[in-house]
Amino acid sequence: MEDVGEKRREIIGEVEAVLDAFSPEEKTRKQKTIEERLFGFANFMEAKVVLLYLAKEGEVETLDIIERALEKGKVVVLPVFNRESSKTTLYKVERCAEDLIDGPDGYQVPDPTKCKTVPINHIDIAIVPGQAFDEKGGRIGVGDKFYDKFVQKLPITTRKVAIAFEEQVISQVPTDSRNKHIDIIVTDTRTIYKI
Repeated sequence: MEDVGEKRREIIGEVEAVLDAFSPEEKTRKQKTIEERLFGFANFMEAKVVLLYLAKEGEVETLDIIERALEKGKVVVLPVFNRESSKTTLYKVERCAEDLIDGPDGYQVPDPTKCKTVPINHIDIAIVPGQAFDEKGGRIGVGDKFYDKFVQKLPITTRKVAIAFEEQVISQVPTDSRNKHIDIIVTDTRTIYKI
């Protein structure tokens, strides 16, 4: 039997190859469509406190979504995961240009000297990143398991939503007991509710 981790890496490689084949224009068009679909999604429109993420390789870019959510008056929260303590801290971001700094892994993170912390029970909707998903809510993240651990701590009333290119939705994500599922996936062509 094939190892779950090995199968997940194989799927990520296949999905990355498909996404790498997008022309810059096609990728921009698809990203914009995902953004429009997200902003037209009732759960997102009604949410006051929105957990978003800063995209890594293989994830839907979110800077424009963050800026637009701020313009719409939403409270935007970004997570910071501490590898050493395995602790997640949520920070309210008000201005991307002033509130973000370079983190230890080369990606931007909220500046803890400028951003206030937000309790997890205040999150209305959580936009969860990933590299591949299935229609049952299974997801493959970047491999550090921070989001799997974090998602299970979110209140049951918090909607867990992924945004993805349609090409990131596959027939089945191999999972184990540590993987936590998401509720809804918004792609550039459809909205998928967990079956």
